[in-house]
Amino acid sequence: MKISNLTKNYENFALTWQKDVCFEKKVYGIIGSNGCGKTTLMKIIAGLVTLDSGTIDYGHLTPKDITMMFRKPYMMNDTVYRNLIYPLTLRNIKPDPNTVEHYLELAGLSDKKKQYAPSLSGGEQQKLSFVRALIFSPKVILIDEAFSNMDIESVALFENYILQSQNKSPRTWIVISHQFSTIERLCDHVFFMKKGNVEAEGDANHIKNILLSRKNSQCHEKNS
Repeated sequence: MKISNLTKNYENFALTWQKDVCFEKKVYGIIGSNGCGKTTLMKIIAGLVTLDSGTIDYGHLTPKDITMMFRKPYMMNDTVYRNLIYPLTLRNIKPDPNTVEHYLELAGLSDKKKQYAPSLSGGEQQKLSFVRALIFSPKVILIDEAFSNMDIESVALFENYILQSQNKSPRTWIVISHQFSTIERLCDHVFFMKKGNVEAEGDANHIKNILLSRKNSQCHEKNS
């Protein structure tokens, strides 16, 4: 998947991704302050927001190959089980009982598959949202702060899942997280966004050094 020179204009904000970037089968991170355009970019890639200009070349990908997880998960008014298999239903794929049980166990929801999904706790809903996004084996997974409502153990579980799955069957992951520790553990390549554009990119250590340098410079200016 290749994105080139994307722009999206709103009344008080403009996304101006003035780069050509090929997203391969790696884990990418996008960081930046609130309002810098991270979520807008993800929604554009997912096809939820239309571009004003620029191009996205999906290659052989179709919309059904892409999934996006949001900070606030959407739960249908149905059981945990029906929520989990919904992506399969959309794609006319018959649920495999072993696969379904695997993802229920991964989310710690095996004993709650008949429960009304909106009655789950926030963390449980987020875990259900995560496994629901994976059950149809997407080729591109977009994660927008999807770990924010999870406990530390669950975050570690899903981080390990991503890393292990990349070793077995690499896919394209694009992760937004305010927790740099998550970005550092997961991501092969990181983009730092500011005011709708990419200010820096590189591996996690490179971006970390840039952020620390900026922070130290700001502290120096404040104390001068």
